Amino acid sequence: VKNLIFILIILLLAGGIWLWQEASRRYGKVAVVLYGDNQQMELSLAENGVYDIDTGTYTVHLQVEDGKIRFIDSPCPDHLCEDFGWLEKSGDYAVCMPASTLCRIEDSK
Repeated sequence: VKNLIFILIILLLAGGIWLWQEASRRYGKVAVVLYGDNQQMELSLAENGVYDIDTGTYTVHLQVEDGKIRFIDSPCPDHLCEDFGWLEKSGDYAVCMPASTLCRIEDSK
């Protein structure tokens, strides 16, 4: 019985550590958005939402969900930025050239 309790405690601790690391990996990041004439904003990946960013040329739409971000419904002619899909790891990025917009994932400070 003591061995079973010990094993259960170890498993609970391991599970807690894994959950903490997963939360840090997903929600300890921000999306840095560079757009327009040298403008910049940071979007937390911890809070879901849709963001409309007026770049001066186009209004691009970004969606944050479950610690990830992506371009959605961009009015640019080729829609290549939408094809980048979800960004979630540090260093991931997507660019909308017609709208002069870059979205890059970084660790929060």
